[in-house]
Amino acid sequence: MGQQINLLPVIFISLKNSTIFVLSKYMKYIGLMLLFCCVVGRVWSQTQLPHPKIGKNDTISAYLTELNGELVPWVVLQEVPIVAARIFETEADRKAYLRLKYNVYKVIPYARIAGDKYRQLQRDLATTNDKGKQKELIKACEIQVKELFNTQVKNLTITQGEILIKLIDRETGTTSYELAKQLKGSFHAFMFQSVARIFGHNLKEEYDQDQERDIEAILRQAGYYSNRYN
Repeated sequence: MGQQINLLPVIFISLKNSTIFVLSKYMKYIGLMLLFCCVVGRVWSQTQLPHPKIGKNDTISAYLTELNGELVPWVVLQEVPIVAARIFETEADRKAYLRLKYNVYKVIPYARIAGDKYRQLQRDLATTNDKGKQKELIKACEIQVKELFNTQVKNLTITQGEILIKLIDRETGTTSYELAKQLKGSFHAFMFQSVARIFGHNLKEEYDQDQERDIEAILRQAGYYSNRYN
């Protein structure tokens, strides 16, 4: 009968070696993860904002008022308009208001551009008494306005054009007719007014915030102010 061989030590050694191999393999991953966490933690700690320094940086300037023998600080807060939700009597009124809102939003950027260009032109004209130089400045401004007109403003509807005329007066404090008269002369202003009349516009129309309460409310709700109404 052949000699019996005890395989238990061999199996145990094999299992032991396998276990050591597996543990060794996972220890490498664990080591890498720990290294990664340490690196990330160090980088994160370096990117944290430093603690604020105690001193002038943590001080808020404020006015003081004496009240009952004590100095009470106070600050002026920016005015915050509070507007109640608009309630319409009919669905037609609601739709009309939404159309007006759309048209105002459509033209207000052009009115603001016109106001900015007008004020810039006034500043430029004030820098020189040379009539020739002033004409050059006016011509350059006219070219810029024409480029804007040819690309965008000419596509406005009649209603939008009427609102734009009002908002230009709101932005500049001067009617479109007076602007044309100042920059191009009385004859050109008359011609512009005649053409505008054909399309139902009046370049002499002024902006009255009391009469245009809906437009003014829309502008203020959208955060649009002007030098005249703020």
